[in-house]
Amino acid sequence: MAVTIELSDELRAIRHHLHRHPERSFEEHETSAYLRDVLASHGVEPLDDPMPTGVFAHIEGTHPGPVVGLRADIDGLPVHEDSGLDFASADDGVMHACGHDLHMTSLLGAVFWLNAHRDLIRGTLRVIFQPAEELGRGARAVIDAGLADGLDAIIGTHNNPNYAPGVLAAGPQPMMAGCVRFHVTLHADGTHGGYPHKGTGPFEAMSSMILALQTIVSRNVSPFHPLVLSVTEVHGGDVWNVIPAEAGFQGTARYFHREDGDLAARRFRQIVEATAAAHGIRADIEWDDFQAPLVCDPDLIAPVAAAIPQYAEAAPIMPSMAGEDFAEYGEVTRLVFAFVGSNGTPGCADWHSPRFVGFDEAVKTGAEFYANAALETLHTLANE
Repeated sequence: MAVTIELSDELRAIRHHLHRHPERSFEEHETSAYLRDVLASHGVEPLDDPMPTGVFAHIEGTHPGPVVGLRADIDGLPVHEDSGLDFASADDGVMHACGHDLHMTSLLGAVFWLNAHRDLIRGTLRVIFQPAEELGRGARAVIDAGLADGLDAIIGTHNNPNYAPGVLAAGPQPMMAGCVRFHVTLHADGTHGGYPHKGTGPFEAMSSMILALQTIVSRNVSPFHPLVLSVTEVHGGDVWNVIPAEAGFQGTARYFHREDGDLAARRFRQIVEATAAAHGIRADIEWDDFQAPLVCDPDLIAPVAAAIPQYAEAAPIMPSMAGEDFAEYGEVTRLVFAFVGSNGTPGCADWHSPRFVGFDEAVKTGAEFYANAALETLHTLANE
């Protein structure tokens, strides 16, 4: 029988408080203190400050068994809120524009219920309120601190405004993209703007590179495999009559299949290096493939997804080209993840928009997913 969790006045008030007081990545000190106090008020004792920010706790079941993590991210974004909510951010220039306040509150709701029903838990649940997801470095910090050691699996969620509250999407397909940061610096021979023949300016080469790099997507990767490569910033020169000796550009690539990420890296280097050589200049390339695609463990997600219709509406996965550092935990344990509907109205703002609005009702669905997935995953692991 599925776990049901009500959206109580307490959970609603917690969500509004967290939304009103966002903090940036690795600066979530007040958020962490608040979470510790709320957990303690419900009889869940947080662990002693294993990291500067973030909160961690254990819920021990009354029966021995596997160890499963429950993770929510806690950081906000450097975005000025324009949502119109009456509990909008009180901190100018910082906003929960990705809905991490919903994630925290959902996990708290599940923790309250699970701690009150420890007789149903066969094993241990490790509660992880993780900092700095928006930087893509928070999960790695948790892993490096040893806080993911011994986990047999870990469960996470992300609200998704493209689904309505009460809707969940989970399955074995790729859910969120692998992420690359790239940066190219071009070294040439600068010269007077009136004597271009006496130097090797970088701009012509850079223009050719940026255009040619788009052929990686259009001509090298299968049209049935999504790949994005975006140049997002260019720089070079600061004087009107000088051709500079240095220029560069940076951007991102996103992919769902490892072979596509590897192909993009190879072709990127070939195009940049060959184009630089053709223009008589040198290129330094940084290709930081820092985050894998988020893909659930097929054997664990199957029973979790099959149980969703007992307490929520199940929907197909709409994969996202955004990244999620929850994927980092896949290096050390098995992943279970779901999209939780948070808005669903036509034309609603998406993640990272100053007009992003997630509805309180998403907390109920998220909490129920955490609790049901926790019990289902413990059961599956115990019977493997």
